[in-house]
Formats: sequence, structure tokens, C-alpha cells
Amino acid sequence: MRELFSDELKKLHGRFMEMGINISEQIYQATSAFTQYDKKLAQQVIDDDQRTNSEEIFLEKEALKLIALQQPVASDFREIISILKASSDLERIGDHAVNIARETLNTSDQKNDVKIEKQIGKMAGDIRKMLEQVMDAYVNRDERQARKGAEKDLNIDQQYIDIRKAVTSAIESQETTAERGSSYLMIDRLLERIGDHIVNLCEWVVYNQSGKIVELNAGKISPELLQN
Repeated sequence: MRELFSDELKKLHGRFMEMGINISEQIYQATSAFTQYDKKLAQQVIDDDQRTNSEEIFLEKEALKLIALQQPVASDFREIISILKASSDLERIGDHAVNIARETLNTSDQKNDVKIEKQIGKMAGDIRKMLEQVMDAYVNRDERQARKGAEKDLNIDQQYIDIRKAVTSAIESQETTAERGSSYLMIDRLLERIGDHIVNLCEWVVYNQSGKIVELNAGKISPELLQN
């Protein structure tokens, strides 16, 4: 019975990791579609979102089934709960990627700002690295790595502020249009929110290993308040 439970838990863990890999690719595709004005790729991101939603539902059902039928010991229970909660954050990250893709479909490539788009690309790349680090922390059951990953969100917040300032300046100097600038601000905000969800993932790694529910970066001031 215990061996069967271990096998099912490994399968659950594997599916969760696969979901994380797919979400990382979604972020890449969505931001690439935006900066390259690739509406076909943007539509693909939107179409693929159903797979993400289905995967979250599957993980939720399997996690609850394991809890109900197997009555896991404390450490296994924490692992199941952390996957259950973290899969919800992954799904929300996927939703933000879809919103980036939708913005791509709604805007034109008129009067774009190459410098700002390069900043957006870097921010997206750093977010993917942050996500990959926390997924590695899940695999390695590494609380320290998760805590270090959460600290990187402070850099994401700074990039968010820098991009907002750059967009405001570009609109004022008419280097880009108000319409395009509005799109930049929306993408910037969506990426910042993705960073916050990744911090949540880090917190669930800490819970999995320590049994403690923590708020990482608890003293962080909202970037909305810092930007001025």
C-alpha cells in the first residue's frame, strides 16, 4: 500500500514539474509574440491555455484523492498540499501570459520603442530564470534555494519601476504613441504580477520542507508606491 502511494506521489510530482516547464514556455512565447508583433504565436498561447487549466484541475483532483484515500503522514501531506497550492499559482501565471498574448492581438507595431521592448524582454527572461530556480527547489526539496529565489523578485520590482519611467518619458517625448505606451505599461504590470506568484511558489517550498507558512519578502514595499 505504501509503495503504491509513493508511486502515485511521484506521478503527481512529475506532472507538477511538467506544468512548470510548460508555463515557463508560455511566458517566453507570450512576451516574444508581443515584442516581435507575432499575432500567430500570440493566438497559439491563448489556444494552449486550456491545457494549463486542465492540468491544474487534474493536479487538484489527484492531490485530493491521495489525501482522502491514503491518509498520508505529515511530510507527504505537506508535499501534496504544496503541489495543490502551487499549481494554482502556476495557473494564474498562465492567465497573465494569456493576457500578454491578448494585448499583442489588440495592438499594432506603429511607433514602437526598441529600447523599452528590450527591457521587457530582459524582465521576462529574468522571470523565467526565477521560475526555473523555484521549480529546481521543488525537485531538490531545497528551502534555502527557494528563499534565494524569492529575493530575486526585488530585482523584478526594480525593473518594473524602470520600465514605467522609460515609457512615461517616451510618451512625453513622442518617441512612442500613447496607445503603444499603454500596452508597454500593461505588459510591465503583468510581468510584475507573475514575479509575485513565483514568490508564492517559493513560500510553498518552504512550507513543504519546514511545515511553516511564511511570507517571504514580507517587508517589501509595493513597486506602485516606490515608482515616484
